[in-house]
Amino acid sequence: QVRLVESGGGLAQAGGSLRLSCAASGIIFSMNPMAWYRQAPGKQRELVAGIAGGSTTNYADSVRGRFTISRDNAENTVYLQMNSLKFEDTAVYYCSVRRGVVAYWGPGTQVTVSS
Repeated sequence: QVRLVESGGGLAQAGGSLRLSCAASGIIFSMNPMAWYRQAPGKQRELVAGIAGGSTTNYADSVRGRFTISRDNAENTVYLQMNSLKFEDTAVYYCSVRRGVVAYWGPGTQVTVSS
């Protein structure tokens, strides 16, 4: 059974930093691309960053240069380091992995940035 659990969200001031973690189980972690998504109130869920099994990364234009995705295959954990936070980064952040046509999601962690 695939299980994803996010942590590390909270309240930060604009310009500040937060680090999100996502612990995965039920998958061969090192072989699976992982991704972070976010959903702000009244908006669609959007891709923030992705990382392949070989650690190739991709980012949304809105976070490139400020956020860094990384993974620790020994700990089955993917991270999202968020620097220079902006008010518009406020959202629920979700960790995700896809196995075939099925996408799995964690319950999400709230990130709130005060301006």
